[in-house]
Amino acid sequence: MQTLVIEAGRAEKNYWRDLFNYRELFFILAWRDVTVRYKQTTAGAAWAIIQPMMSILIMTLIFGKLAGLHSAAPYAIMVSAGMLPWTFFSNSLSLSSQSVVNNANLISKIYFPRLIVPTSSVVVSFVDFLVACTILAVLMVWYHFWPTWRLVALPALMALAIAAALGPGFILTALTVRYRDFRIIIPFIVQFGIYACGVPFDNNLVHKHLGDGWYFVYSLNPMVGVIDGFRWAILGGAAGIYWPTFGLSIVLTLILLYIGIRYFRKTERLFADVI
Repeated sequence: MQTLVIEAGRAEKNYWRDLFNYRELFFILAWRDVTVRYKQTTAGAAWAIIQPMMSILIMTLIFGKLAGLHSAAPYAIMVSAGMLPWTFFSNSLSLSSQSVVNNANLISKIYFPRLIVPTSSVVVSFVDFLVACTILAVLMVWYHFWPTWRLVALPALMALAIAAALGPGFILTALTVRYRDFRIIIPFIVQFGIYACGVPFDNNLVHKHLGDGWYFVYSLNPMVGVIDGFRWAILGGAAGIYWPTFGLSIVLTLILLYIGIRYFRKTERLFADVI
């Protein structure tokens, strides 16, 4: 039986070991969040499908039909391939930012690595993502559009999407504990971010109109690279990818993840006092 010692300076020195020791708490919190989300709603898992499906339908009608935008793949599939990772990212950001505040009683009573709380909340968004993938599957069958070998890259791209969500999520979680105004700001970020990431647009067309210089600036948003990667994997030859900016997205995602962990670690010792 392993003994966990809590003393001054030890938690910092062995923080990552503590994370492993408390892995059961991670699974318990993740399972609790999933069951609460699906058991205490009338429609259950249908909400994970309705939200992205309505967004895809609206964007297809407005941008595909009325505005006349197009892509090499069927427009609805192109939008869906971008909507799924964006929905995962936005849900992860919203849930993780509120996670510590929503677990105030737990935070103020016992010691455990606080990093577990926002990380476990991302599991709910991942389950939603898996459920929402049925939309893409139905659209591909409807349009007789079949994936290629590139689909094997999807797990690695999903890991990139998780990292892209965790970095800002850790920062916003720590800020929300101290400044509750962020509970109001985050929905605005999510609302306008969908357009800043190019979900309704084929980023190849964006690149063509902006040129290399401005597209580089546009790609400073890490989710642009994540969405491009998902489209490259799902749409096959119907979607290209600009590798320099995709590499930039990977680098920026890792930098944000590092900054997020460092900032969260720096502030978490104060959570119990200010929450």
